[in-house]
Amino acid sequence: MIKILFVCHGNICRSPMAEYVFKDMVRRQGMEDAFEISSAATSREEIGNGVHPGTRRKLKEEGIPCGNHRARQMTGKDYAYYDYLIGMEQWNLRNMYRLAGVGPEEDSPKKIWRLLDFGSRPRDIADPWYTGDFDEAYRDIDEGCRALLQKILKKK
Repeated sequence: MIKILFVCHGNICRSPMAEYVFKDMVRRQGMEDAFEISSAATSREEIGNGVHPGTRRKLKEEGIPCGNHRARQMTGKDYAYYDYLIGMEQWNLRNMYRLAGVGPEEDSPKKIWRLLDFGSRPRDIADPWYTGDFDEAYRDIDEGCRALLQKILKKK
């Protein structure tokens, strides 16, 4: 089983969007039993809060089911447990290394990634909490999730 944890600042916008987009992708491929997929935050600001209404709206618009997710913070145990810990931006990665208790040079085998580093145009995913643009966040997350799934399938 491949275990993936998507991570953003508050775990109410981008990381739950990535969690549900990726779950939908593997479900459509008939591979949901091969994956464990979740999401978490680097901060404690939104702990216990549900998925942002903008994320819920965008997922519904795309026909992707959104569960009853509640924000939680990433821990060092997550680093030990998950195969991939996928941040949305460089700032997330910095905080993910801190929470995991490792530095980039100690991350071996490489577990911590930025989602769009799997695609053809590596870049950060803008936070729709600040931009209000959940459509752009969805496009970037969809692109990154597709590239991540391709990478994983090539490894098998």
